[in-house]
Amino acid sequence: MRYRVLVLGWALVWSGLLLFGYVGWQLFVTDLLNAGQQAEATGALRTEFSRPAPEPEVIAPDDQEPPGEQEPEPIEYFPEERVETGEAFGFLTIPRIGLEDIVVYEGVDRETLKKGPGHMGRTPLPGQPGNAVISGHRTTYGRPFFDFDLLELGDTVEIETATGTHAYEVREIEVVEPTDVWVTDHREGGWLTMTTCEPKFSARQRLVIWAEMVAGPNVDYIESQGLEAVRP
Repeated sequence: MRYRVLVLGWALVWSGLLLFGYVGWQLFVTDLLNAGQQAEATGALRTEFSRPAPEPEVIAPDDQEPPGEQEPEPIEYFPEERVETGEAFGFLTIPRIGLEDIVVYEGVDRETLKKGPGHMGRTPLPGQPGNAVISGHRTTYGRPFFDFDLLELGDTVEIETATGTHAYEVREIEVVEPTDVWVTDHREGGWLTMTTCEPKFSARQRLVIWAEMVAGPNVDYIESQGLEAVRP
């Protein structure tokens, strides 16, 4: 009987050590791994952004203006090419929660999200018309969206890409089920949808933040298309 108690005691001790070791790996070691990847990607992306920006497309004004009215100025549109899955393409800054120049990657697969927030490939890139969707970890691998619950309506979100800096303001905040894929649906105008797990340390639900473009290279173009980009 005493032997069995001893064996059980040691089993519990080792189980506890393994559990704490796993938690430590998830919370701290993955953060260290992520920090190294972010630092390497930051240097490469800054070098890329130091090169001349892509030339915009010039959109001719509507020729059907009423007689006597001044002809509108041509509108510049800045398209952007997608990078390959797993490659970095931009920096995310959210002052409210202390995020500054976090590298964003193309793709939302498991390996990409270990590097940082990832862009859902079937949605437009940030800064383009439509609804760009970005997802990120809440509690591991740098936990970029750890404090997402602190965001409030009106908060500023910025994403810098090869075409410039695109500013958004938070318009909606909602907790949904993981099966609610409608949150990634197309939206008229310029939108950024960000998703993460909810609550912290659980994947039971999703916290979703919708932000609307208010400034950036393509705001004039979006307004010219009647897509109601909002200026501050």
